[in-house]
Amino acid sequence: MNPRARTAVRLRATAFALLAAVAFGAASAAAGDLSLDELMNRLQARPHRHDTFTERYTTAILERALEASGELFYDAPDHLEKRTLRPHPERLVLERGELTIERHQRSYRTTLAEYPEVAPYIDSIRSTLAGDRAGLERVFRLAFSSNANDWALELKPLPTPAPTQVRRIRIEGTLDTVRTVLIERANGDRSLMTLTAAASP
Repeated sequence: MNPRARTAVRLRATAFALLAAVAFGAASAAAGDLSLDELMNRLQARPHRHDTFTERYTTAILERALEASGELFYDAPDHLEKRTLRPHPERLVLERGELTIERHQRSYRTTLAEYPEVAPYIDSIRSTLAGDRAGLERVFRLAFSSNANDWALELKPLPTPAPTQVRRIRIEGTLDTVRTVLIERANGDRSLMTLTAAASP
């Protein structure tokens, strides 16, 4: 997998994990009592998020799955950050459309416009973090369900002129806890991320 492809994969995983962390982390009522609109309203009152993650990425071109762990951060209005600690330190920061990548003691800067396959999903995440349901629905078809305290949110990309790489995203959680974020790509590749709220200092 070339460096650009790896970066795009990491950006997608970061974006959707943050979507899950903030969306489900904002909910504190019983699952059956909270509507999607109420959830969007709660998002506006939660400007910060900090979670730890473990991630497993499987693809047909590799014999073994890629595994990583680290921390995820969100600060309103548009600061997204993923700090990978294992197997190798890496830091991805997206703010105001500018992407900073730090790895191997070097820093690279580019713009989100250089990754058009990722940009629509990042924009949708920003809409979610801002509590903008309309912005989210411009990119995805949403399916929201609950069973007692358990939640599931499934996102499927709407048809676009350019082929999309993501087939579906499924986010599962319990009350204000996010358990998993599953991303399935059109080519069969899968990314499974498990999130845990970071302990307060």
